[in-house]
Amino acid sequence: MVNSAPAGRLETWGAPGEPLGPYEEISLHGHTVGFQAAGDGPLLVLLHGITSTSDAWREVMPKLSERYTVIAPDMIGHGRSAKPRGDYSLGAYAAGVRDLLGVLGFDSATVVGHSLGGGIAMQFSYLFPEYVERMALISSGGLGKEVHPLLRAATLPGSEWVLPLLAREWSVRAGDAVHSVAARLGVEAGPDIAEFARGYASLIHQGARDAFLDTMRGVIGPDGQKVSALDRLYLADQIPFLVIWGDEDPVIPVEHGRRAHELVAHSRYVEIEGSGHWPMLDAPDRLVSELTSFIEQTEPFEWDLEQVRERMRRGPVAREQSTAGPRR
Repeated sequence: MVNSAPAGRLETWGAPGEPLGPYEEISLHGHTVGFQAAGDGPLLVLLHGITSTSDAWREVMPKLSERYTVIAPDMIGHGRSAKPRGDYSLGAYAAGVRDLLGVLGFDSATVVGHSLGGGIAMQFSYLFPEYVERMALISSGGLGKEVHPLLRAATLPGSEWVLPLLAREWSVRAGDAVHSVAARLGVEAGPDIAEFARGYASLIHQGARDAFLDTMRGVIGPDGQKVSALDRLYLADQIPFLVIWGDEDPVIPVEHGRRAHELVAHSRYVEIEGSGHWPMLDAPDRLVSELTSFIEQTEPFEWDLEQVRERMRRGPVAREQSTAGPRR
């Protein structure tokens, strides 16, 4: 099992307080995949959400890299990675993560996913459990139907004609104008509005817009999320499992995180008071602390086919209601 970076593979972090790590690119299946990488020690993989990039982890990567090897890719179709016409399903994203780890010389990791990245993390854990030591979900998709109306609207017929206009508005407006638009959409000022603006502004580019629509229509429909991990989530009780949510998330309801915690025996659940959809930007020190405690206090999952077979034969089992509330 590889628990640290291959010798000489990753650069060290920059000056204290520097927001971004060394950026590298490789070719996978003929397509460029970019990623930020830093640190040394057990591997931690950070998966961003829809329209986002590895930069979403900019506030937590420097501190995490003091103790761990941290890899944060720009998923295909996002950021500086290629944006080909092709498969943008959760399974394809999960396979891309597996291939990236393989090329970099790793065979297991603690996988952390935010929003869409949470759905990718769950799919990765389900398809490639031998690669997963622990799993952490942050404001994750795939745990319920409800989602912000702005994301549902993007799946409607004709949205491909509206998105360029919306992207242009987000990219050129600033200050009070953007805050006014966001307020009508139910998005508060702060990191949530900044990340919404950053993400939608990226859709002015044709390739990013096509990838966004293909991804979104694969997981969300006009009435909400259509891909759910809830029926197979019971398998996660074999893996150290952490769920973190902001109690003021305007994009995916906090109730989804609470429900996931109820369904998975031995899971940890942290609810960050006053945080929105991006806890790693709202409360980076708290997020680093919770992830670090989770990793240091749990043993890595070890894949055993017979155990998994037996768990699937038994299927979901009733879990005793926990008397302990979420950690705040």
